Amino acid sequence: MSTTTALITGGGRGLGRATALALAAADVDPVITYRRDRAAAADVVAQARALGRAAVALPLDTTDVDGFAAFADRLRAALPDGGLDVLVNNAGTALHEPFASTTPEQFDAIVAVHLRGPFFLTQALLPLLRDGARIVNVSSGLTRLSFPGSAAYAAAKGAVEVLTRYQALELGSRGITANVLAPGAVPTDFSDGAVRDDPQMQQALIAQTALGRLATAEDVGAAITGLVTASGGWITGQRIEASGGLRL
Repeated sequence: MSTTTALITGGGRGLGRATALALAAADVDPVITYRRDRAAAADVVAQARALGRAAVALPLDTTDVDGFAAFADRLRAALPDGGLDVLVNNAGTALHEPFASTTPEQFDAIVAVHLRGPFFLTQALLPLLRDGARIVNVSSGLTRLSFPGSAAYAAAKGAVEVLTRYQALELGSRGITANVLAPGAVPTDFSDGAVRDDPQMQQALIAQTALGRLATAEDVGAAITGLVTASGGWITGQRIEASGGLRL
């Protein structure tokens, strides 16, 4: 399959930004979504266009399920021929709260953005996804590794991993693959820079990582790009962890 157009949710910063630019460098035209920071999204578009790609940024609230049909119409109009080759469900927020004190409101908010949103957005975009398209759902190393204060977030991401297997099964007749990319800790602005701004945490992570360093957002972007452009069409329903060998 020759991938040409990819949608990356939450593509204005962090892992989404790195993924969009890695795809652009691999001759894929990125369409990114943003929720608030239009300027950051515009910067990603400008950098992708500087690489010679046709790039677009569209506003999207991934918790607004009722707005997905209208978003699909806007996306179709933005695509050269109305077809989508790659979908990367990346947008998300963090929650660091002990299990015992997590409220129903916090739980519902995390599920809305990390599970309900990707579930129904992907459903809404099925008519746009070409036969042979690639779906990548971004999960987390926290579905394998347990740290205090991550119960709700990790549970939602674990549900996404199960969902991905069902997407792979039910969409396989169209040649569509669905896989999970699960990053380890990356020092970005995610979770208010919890890893980025804590040198002690960084050293602890490095000490437990086989490759002996912290990840970069570009490491994760390259992993997603390789999965959708260079791995062929015979990998589906799998969880691939991009953590540099954390706690092997």
